[in-house]
Amino acid sequence: MEVIVLFGLGLLIAIGLSYLSSPTFKGKVGEARVSSAISRGLDPDIYRSYHDITLPSGDGTTQIDHLIVSRFGVFVIETKNMQGWIFGLEKQS
Repeated sequence: MEVIVLFGLGLLIAIGLSYLSSPTFKGKVGEARVSSAISRGLDPDIYRSYHDITLPSGDGTTQIDHLIVSRFGVFVIETKNMQGWIFGLEKQS
């Protein structure tokens, strides 16, 4: 019985550690950090911020991480929580 419990516990720990190092988790952490910085750093009387917006597009939908609207303009921010160089074209995934 103890072996089964230890095996189950080890499996849960392995799954948890795997998720914590996944690109999905890292992306959510990066988006949350940027969202928090926007909330702390911009005057809410001047700037309105919106996060995680899904819009229809010609070939399905597109997602915007952060949208900031003010009298100074509209700012769209795409968040990437990665290290190193990132290369890509507009239509690449």
